[in-house]
Amino acid sequence: MASDLPPFDPATAAAFMLQHGHPGWLGMHYVAHGADWVELALPWREDLVGETGSGILATGPIVSLMDMASGMAIWTRTSEFLAIATLDLRVDYMRPARKGAAVNGRSECYRLTRSAAFVRGIAHDGDPDDPVAHIAGVFMSIGGRRDERR
Repeated sequence: MASDLPPFDPATAAAFMLQHGHPGWLGMHYVAHGADWVELALPWREDLVGETGSGILATGPIVSLMDMASGMAIWTRTSEFLAIATLDLRVDYMRPARKGAAVNGRSECYRLTRSAAFVRGIAHDGDPDDPVAHIAGVFMSIGGRRDERR
């Protein structure tokens, strides 16, 4: 039961969550977190380049990075790991990532309701004041939060 588990800690969870499946294949890793946000990094790799010879990371891996950072931000804010589903994740690209650059994704869970979590964030390649993309999303909670089950 979820209430029997310790509070969700993204630094600890990242050791498992980011080593397996799609995040593991992409090579994501944990950077930092706060009470309602998580920052992850996506290292540059040739096989993640969108257009051969450009040296610029494709958009798909960046979307995956932001989706994972958003989920982890929600679990961090709620302090528990419960099933969630991405309902909407809007990614507004400001510019391409720099050639050969890794991309960091920082997402913040700024609002929770009974069944939804709202996130916003940025992807950047070294300067958060010059983002690659802005994101906004809505995630659905599946099964309810701990305080709702009491």
